[in-house]
Amino acid sequence: MNFSIARRRMVERQVQGQGVKDPRVIEAMLQIPRHLFVEEAFQSQAYGDFSLPIGDRQTISQPSTVGVMTEALLLQGGERVLEIGTGSGYQAAILSRIAGKVYTLERIALLARRARRVIDSLGCVNVNIRVTDGTQGWDEEAPFDAIIVTAGAPSVPDQYRDQLAIGGRLVIPVGNRGDQVLMRITKVAEGQFTEERLIDCRFVPLIGRHGWQEGES
Repeated sequence: MNFSIARRRMVERQVQGQGVKDPRVIEAMLQIPRHLFVEEAFQSQAYGDFSLPIGDRQTISQPSTVGVMTEALLLQGGERVLEIGTGSGYQAAILSRIAGKVYTLERIALLARRARRVIDSLGCVNVNIRVTDGTQGWDEEAPFDAIIVTAGAPSVPDQYRDQLAIGGRLVIPVGNRGDQVLMRITKVAEGQFTEERLIDCRFVPLIGRHGWQEGES
């Protein structure tokens, strides 16, 4: 399989086809080889527009969703970005090609180790991975210009709002365990936020102290 051709088709048909226009996002998704972030058995499917399992009941998001969410952050280049839910590491790698620094949190150590190996192999030297409860954010490194959450939350944790810089954007799926709405929340001043509903979506649940609890429905 020619992965380069498959990746270009993915970007043209699935990412740009979903209305993503930001040239920074398009170029990043052309550069990052999605097939490296899935198990070898799934590599032939890596450029289809669907999620794939990565172990521990987690998934790598479909390419169109990655494109939409990345564009929704409104990155100009050079920002400090926090990602909640490293998973395979694919989203963090995409962000690394646009942002100045990427801080990403993963609660499952095995996934974090796998992601670290692939990210390092691609030379993404501006990605910092931490194994912890992502619902608490990364207070020591705050404030962030943008925060992206790659799991569905029952509500927006206050920690994320607090850790945004003035003018910063938070992109997060909010809803029940089965269906969510992708929200963009902008911090316009201390304690003041605007909220936008972007698209309907479906993510694995955000597990942690300020999200869903294990086994909770």
